[in-house]
Amino acid sequence: MRHDASTVVDRGQYQDAVTPWEQEAWRDAALGWAERELAARGLHETGQRSVRLRPWSVLVCLPVEGHNAVWFKANPPASAFEATLTSALAHWVPQHVLQPLAVDVDHGWSLLPHGGELFGDLLNRSPADPRVWEELLGQYASMQRALAPHAHEMELLGVPGARTTALPDVFDRVVAENTALRPDDLKRLHELRPRLVNWCTELADVGIADSLDHSDLHDGQLFNPEPGRFIFFDWGDAAVSHPFCSFPVAARAASARYGSEVLPRLRDAYLEPWTGGGRTSAELRRAVTLAWRLSALGRACSWGRLFPGATTTTGAAESAHWLLQLFTEPPV
Repeated sequence: MRHDASTVVDRGQYQDAVTPWEQEAWRDAALGWAERELAARGLHETGQRSVRLRPWSVLVCLPVEGHNAVWFKANPPASAFEATLTSALAHWVPQHVLQPLAVDVDHGWSLLPHGGELFGDLLNRSPADPRVWEELLGQYASMQRALAPHAHEMELLGVPGARTTALPDVFDRVVAENTALRPDDLKRLHELRPRLVNWCTELADVGIADSLDHSDLHDGQLFNPEPGRFIFFDWGDAAVSHPFCSFPVAARAASARYGSEVLPRLRDAYLEPWTGGGRTSAELRRAVTLAWRLSALGRACSWGRLFPGATTTTGAAESAHWLLQLFTEPPV
């Protein structure tokens, strides 16, 4: 077992976050697995490791001699499905995702190749024309369409099910489990439920099949390794749900850079792969509006996927924040 006292640990704003990294036996087991998998591929670690600890993941950058860095990722039990999902996606849609070097399904561990510079970092260095977002959203939508036939398989892999017709049940569960909602917020949410049921019914009636919803698709969750090509990753918040629920996070990230006037073009670029099948543009645009509001449920659920022992205060507060977004009128 390689021990490096100079390992750099980044805890971000979560200085008190409880993760398995604090357990020596866990570190030895996890990093030992990573080292064995590297050695099996003829890769040799060198240099200083860097560790990123969050309540929802442990991420270790492993510099490799004569090779790009390799990344070890550990998920909490509630998102341990990410390891096996990443492997499955590499089989189903290899052109759109990372090809893992190794996964340990039982532990929720992944060993991932370097995907290049983050799209967000590229934009910070050299702002791109907003039309590049139209291209990436079109590619992402095409990937979702290709994955729709695998929706049940993804659920069997452990990906949480939040199907469009089941979203009222998801709403009930998340509201009941939340400890940060004030009594008046609970009252408002309970009064909202009949409208939410109607939104779900209307959205389901459009006839778009449930697929993979990334649930947190911002510019830090994808790579742009070459012009016109995008690689999507980080599936720990994912669910099998209405695919259009993926659109709002990306749209918010783009509008933060370019202004809300880009939203109609981004929406239409995202919808282009979904045209046909007898659905009108008006129906598809209405579906985006409904999914924009309902996507808050996916974000609320994701904050429940923390490591055991991690403080629940932040998770409950963030989940409550997203539940209350159900009252906000979508901007498209």
